[in-house]
Amino acid sequence: MPSRLIVSRELADLFRLLAHADRLRLIEELRAGEKDVTSLAHALDLPATRVSQHLTLLRAHRLVEERRDGRSHFYRLIPVHLAEWIVDALPFVDIRQRLEDAEHIDAARALWSVPGPDSSH
Repeated sequence: MPSRLIVSRELADLFRLLAHADRLRLIEELRAGEKDVTSLAHALDLPATRVSQHLTLLRAHRLVEERRDGRSHFYRLIPVHLAEWIVDALPFVDIRQRLEDAEHIDAARALWSVPGPDSSH
């Protein structure tokens, strides 16, 4: 069963990468399409340097792709369905915190469930 071990380790690495609220928000922000670092920083109310650091990690794991145009760096989500997968995980959050944060979970689901331009929905 070494293949199961390899796959489970790869999944664990992916989950560790995604285990940061800023990176999840970046993925959801990129669902709508390509954006530059400044736009992402503004949309997420984060410093551009922090956004760049997160994007570097996501790029190293081939989850985002970079395009340069002069001094601007644009990023897009490569597996667009990853954003949908995050929305699909919201019921697991629901189970744990439904009584305390129901309105926050429902608001996130509504916002994140808007199909992106490359969505198959």
